[in-house]
Amino acid sequence: MRHIIPYMGVDLLFYRKNVEPNGDITEMKIWRVPHSKDKPYGLKYSLVYIRDGKRIIGYDNAEGKGDHRHYGSREHLYRFKDMDVLIEDFYNDIERIK
Repeated sequence: MRHIIPYMGVDLLFYRKNVEPNGDITEMKIWRVPHSKDKPYGLKYSLVYIRDGKRIIGYDNAEGKGDHRHYGSREHLYRFKDMDVLIEDFYNDIERIK
């Protein structure tokens, strides 16, 4: 499901949130943003898997940090290819942790 919500040159392209019966939360947000040095492909994203109120897995490209992945307390560079691969990589990490 893709929603496009225009706001000052930023469009929300994709949003999904799921709360499982055990309380685990999966939330994904992807925006179209103006192309920049920090966002050369014109996307900003934040994908997170939360268990017991703590981030277990996260993918984002926060300003000044570039594309990276959080796995527990560790942070790793992430090679962004496209939106579909990003979501697939995220779900694969969730399946591995479960």
